Amino acid sequence: MPISLLVASSDEHFREMVRENLLNIANAKVLAEYPDVSANLYIRVLQELERHPDAALVVDLAGDSETALKALEKVKQAAPDLYVIASNYHADGETVIAAVRAGSNDFLVQPFKRIDFREAMNRLERAPRRSGATASKLGRIYSFLGTKGGVGATTMAVNFAAVLAQRKQQSVLIDLDWTGNDVAMQVGASPQYTLLEVAENLSRMDQALFEGFVTRDPLGFFLVGPPDSLDQRHFFSEPMLREFSAFLVERYESVVIDAGRAVSDEVVLAALQASSTVFLVITQDFPTIRNAQRYLAFLMRMGFTQDQLKVVVNQFTRRVNSNHATLEQIQQTLNQRVFYGIPSSAAVLASINRARPLTADRQAGGEWDRAFRAFVDKATGARTPNDRAVEAGG
Repeated sequence: MPISLLVASSDEHFREMVRENLLNIANAKVLAEYPDVSANLYIRVLQELERHPDAALVVDLAGDSETALKALEKVKQAAPDLYVIASNYHADGETVIAAVRAGSNDFLVQPFKRIDFREAMNRLERAPRRSGATASKLGRIYSFLGTKGGVGATTMAVNFAAVLAQRKQQSVLIDLDWTGNDVAMQVGASPQYTLLEVAENLSRMDQALFEGFVTRDPLGFFLVGPPDSLDQRHFFSEPMLREFSAFLVERYESVVIDAGRAVSDEVVLAALQASSTVFLVITQDFPTIRNAQRYLAFLMRMGFTQDQLKVVVNQFTRRVNSNHATLEQIQQTLNQRVFYGIPSSAAVLASINRARPLTADRQAGGEWDRAFRAFVDKATGARTPNDRAVEAGG
C-alpha cells in the first residue's frame, strides 16, 4: 500500500532526512511539508487530509518540544484517527511518554537509522487506514497575493468576500496589506476598530467580542484591517496571526485575506500557510509574470504545494499582443496551469470609485460579474464552471 507522509519540522535537515529515507521505499512520498510546528498546525493538516485521508504525519519534537507537543495534541484532537510518528534526539522514558500522551502512534530517534526508519514505515503500512475523506468542520481561508502593485488582488478579495456573503456564508475579510490598506476604502467603510484592537484583546477573544468591535458590511461579511497610521505596523505579530486564524476558522465558514504583495513578511507568510488556497494574482504583462515565477519558487521552498497555489490572471484577454504574454506562455514560464482568467471591465474601476464591491450590483457588473461568480464557484467547489471564455485554464 502506498505511503504518504506529511512532515512537520522547522529544521530543513530533518525534512531532508525523511525525504532521503523514503527514496529506498517503494510507493512512498512526502505530500506536504510544514516548516511551522505551531498551534495552528492542525489547520493545514486537516486541509491536506481532506485531499489525502490515508496520509500519516511525522512531527519533529527536537526544536521547541513544548510547543511541538501542544501542536501534536491539537492535531490529534482534530483528527483522532491520524497516524502520527513523533521524533526527537532522545528516546528516554519521559520523552517517549510525553509524545504518546500527546497522541503519537510511533517514535523515531534522530538521526534516523535506515533500518529503524524502514521498520517504522512497515508498522505504518500494517496500521488501520482512515476510510474515505472526512470533511473538515473548520472554515476555509482564501488568500489573495498580488505579484505586483495594481494587479487587482484587493479588488478580487473584496468581491470574493461579497459573493460568499451573498450566498449566506458566515465570512470575514481581513486586510493584511499594511501599506495599502485599501479594503476599507473599496467597501466604503471607516472602521472604528482595527487589528490593533484584535491584538490587544486576543487572549480574551470570543465571537461576541469580535463581532462587537469589527465592521460589518451591508452584504453581511465582517471586515478588519490595519490602522491608518503606518508607524503601527509591528503591533500585530506572527504568533498573533496564527492564534487569530485558528480562532476564525473554528467559528466562520470562510475567511478571505488580502495579503498584499509582501510575500516574505512573517505575518503575511503565516496567513498564507494557514490558507486552504492561495490565489497568486497576476496580469499578462511580463514583469508581473517574472515576479510570479519568483513568488512561486519561494512558496514552494517554504513547503507549499501546487494544490494550494492557484494562478489567477486578472484583466485576462486571449487577444494576441506583443506587450502581453499568452496563456500558453504564462503556463510554460510558471510551470503551472492557470486556474482562472478574469476579464477586464471599466465597471470595476467605477465600482472602486463608488466604494462598493462590483458584485453588489449584478446589473452593473454584467459579463464581469458572471465571470467572477464562476471563478468563485470553481474556487470553492460549488460547481464546475462551463464558461470557457473566461476559464483560462480550460
